[in-house]
Amino acid sequence: MASKIKKTAPPPIVKLDAWKVAQQQLRNVAELIGLDESLYGILSTPRLCVTVSVPIRHDDGQIRVYTGYRVQHSTSRGPGKGGIRFHPDVTLDEVKALAMWMTWKCSVMGLPYGGAKGGITCDPKTMSMHELERLTRRYTSEILPIIGPERDIPAPDVNTTPQIMAWVMDTYSMNKGYTVPGVVTGKPVEIGGSLGRNTATARGLMFTVLSAMDRLGIKRNGLRVAVQGYGNAGYYVAKLLHEQGFRIVACSTSKGGILVERGFDPDAVQAHYQKTGGVGGFKGADAVTNEELLELDCDILLPCALEGQITDKNADRIKARIVGEGANGPTTPEADAILQGNGKFVIPDVLANAGGVTVSYFEWVQALQEYFWSEKEVNAKLKELMDRAFESVYAVSQEKKIDMRRAAYVVGVSRVAEAHRLRGLYP
Repeated sequence: MASKIKKTAPPPIVKLDAWKVAQQQLRNVAELIGLDESLYGILSTPRLCVTVSVPIRHDDGQIRVYTGYRVQHSTSRGPGKGGIRFHPDVTLDEVKALAMWMTWKCSVMGLPYGGAKGGITCDPKTMSMHELERLTRRYTSEILPIIGPERDIPAPDVNTTPQIMAWVMDTYSMNKGYTVPGVVTGKPVEIGGSLGRNTATARGLMFTVLSAMDRLGIKRNGLRVAVQGYGNAGYYVAKLLHEQGFRIVACSTSKGGILVERGFDPDAVQAHYQKTGGVGGFKGADAVTNEELLELDCDILLPCALEGQITDKNADRIKARIVGEGANGPTTPEADAILQGNGKFVIPDVLANAGGVTVSYFEWVQALQEYFWSEKEVNAKLKELMDRAFESVYAVSQEKKIDMRRAAYVVGVSRVAEAHRLRGLYP
């Protein structure tokens, strides 16, 4: 493998219109399955969108007002399910798109959930723990009427953690007057969280990559893997694949990335990241940008950062044979067409990163029955559901001779549409 790709000026960054992408994806599959226009209208419109003001007092005494959102896209198959993200670029349209993707994801996995999502437009990296706690509790108080274990169950997402989920649960519980562990998932194990939840997204992604390799007849030993994003999902999938004999050659954070041709120990890079705040400067590594990482000469590319990373500007330069979408919406529809035309096997986000919501479902079930499973049981149940979902999507892709993304949408949208049809329209 060449030590570095050719240095070129990166294309100008264009903010992805996630909601437009989500709508286009739904329209494409609606035409493919012959979805009734009235059902399309219902599924293309979120059932509930809430925008809230989130004023908090900062440590310096100043009061600043943030904007928060919670969107429930569909509850036809069960209560809403979806994370809460803290990020400067959070918008209502982005949250609407993420909620819609959660609907299809839960449906593809066969979970009794609809899709929801939440977020606050803020920069949590500039906040103290006390400020984050006040922000979380105020936001939770504002959306309290629309969440609950039978209504809408939040979870961690970008820049949110088990500690933040603990504050959500405590705030909700204080308002109810009793402890309600089932209101949120991704909590610390000590207060009702599930063993295995921390690695669930990464483990599910690994399972889908291994399934794809089996279907493509690819041997796993020594294959080169590049991971964009080295947060929870990125780090753990690198670690898990490393343990399976893969060679992790590149990773990145928002500050840039590294390339190590011989491969690196993900734990060593993680220790460096925790110490320095980035992966750059790791001993023996060449520096690469996030844009360059996507185009590296590798076998498996795992975009685990934010949406809109693979576009029509760079898709033709993707060299990896398998692209596993650890992030939500990392590939634009235009890029999808290019990747498929170049023979790339794309494992879509609604399948690839569904391990997180699957183990969140396990956590919710355990909380409701107050009976907890071992980590071995959790991981075994996760593998069973991930393998089953992959096979159902792959079967549709082969039967209809379509790519995995459209096949996943055929499975997911068809199930939600049928649930809505069976329930009927009220009143």
